[in-house]
Amino acid sequence: EGHRGSPLAPAAVAEAPSPFARILRGLGREVDRGEALVRRAVGGATGGKELGNVELIALQAGVYRYSEAVDLSAKLVDRAANGVKTVLQGQ
Repeated sequence: EGHRGSPLAPAAVAEAPSPFARILRGLGREVDRGEALVRRAVGGATGGKELGNVELIALQAGVYRYSEAVDLSAKLVDRAANGVKTVLQGQ
């Protein structure tokens, strides 16, 4: 007879994603939003649409958030890769 938590017992509740996975998922959403923002801006610019000061400031802020999300994602992936490398070297 399996006890709760035993490897033989069926999982009562699906495991929640790890904090690292939640952070990466959130960063992925930010990167997706940034890409969509840049696509819309480029599409508007090539379509001859002129942006006012408010739209340009909003675009600048959006691109800044996008670049920060990409930079943070790269750092997290790099650190995770270095962590895996360290663990594998210790074996």
